[in-house]
Amino acid sequence: MTRAWLLRLGLAVFLSAAMATGPAAAHGPVEKQPAGAAVDAAGTLETSQRAIGRMVGDYRFTDTTGARLALSNLRGKPLVISLIYTGCTHVCPMTTQRLRQAVEEAQRVIGWDRFTVITVGFDVRNDTPMRMAAFARAQGVDLPGWKFLSGDEAAASKLASDLGFTYAANAGGYVHVTQTTIVDRKGQVYRQVYGDDFPIQVFMEPLKEAVYGTVGSFSSLSGLIDRVRFLCTVYDPNEGRYRVSYAIAMGLLAGLISLGTTVIVISHAWLKSGRA
Repeated sequence: MTRAWLLRLGLAVFLSAAMATGPAAAHGPVEKQPAGAAVDAAGTLETSQRAIGRMVGDYRFTDTTGARLALSNLRGKPLVISLIYTGCTHVCPMTTQRLRQAVEEAQRVIGWDRFTVITVGFDVRNDTPMRMAAFARAQGVDLPGWKFLSGDEAAASKLASDLGFTYAANAGGYVHVTQTTIVDRKGQVYRQVYGDDFPIQVFMEPLKEAVYGTVGSFSSLSGLIDRVRFLCTVYDPNEGRYRVSYAIAMGLLAGLISLGTTVIVISHAWLKSGRA
């Protein structure tokens, strides 16, 4: 089985599970969808994957306190985006609870101030700041750096389009892709995470890359520390959580010492031969 085939099969399962009841308006990420509209699994996956590398627009939303927030204000560090609707009784709550577990682990390992999380309601007629606040409380989300946002139809639909997030009204609710998006510090879509019970590693590994960078910068102490953290933070399947691997750290240190010693020996030999 190819990886693409497995992704298509998995997404079809996620989509079939994503139908939930609740008040809804018939609208979609690009254009309005008729009630009862179906979402093609293969096309949805292609739409989602095509979004990778796309710049997310500077849209404005309202948080649960009533304050306005522009997405451009969140640039400078990675951003995790989840789209839900508060009338959902199954998939959206499950996805949010799983994301809460993943974010708790990421904040413990990486640091709560190294990335931001937003949950955006796409059912704009019903996902008011009050409803979003109630949804957050119901899912037990009370973590620093995580905001629940409401917006108008233009902002919500354009954001969904930028993220490759497909949804359509169906039988009093919505059918939608179960997707969490990781955006890099520049505001570009970096990775998609699918499902409402995704493995922690599937979320953590791309987030680590987005936070620490896949190409290390050794021009500063902070860049060097980030590279060490990236290489030494590993998943422990026995404990089911991430930890710092001191064995890897010691291996890196030994390698640096060996490299430094080699440079010193070669430099000494070269200077000695020059004097001779």
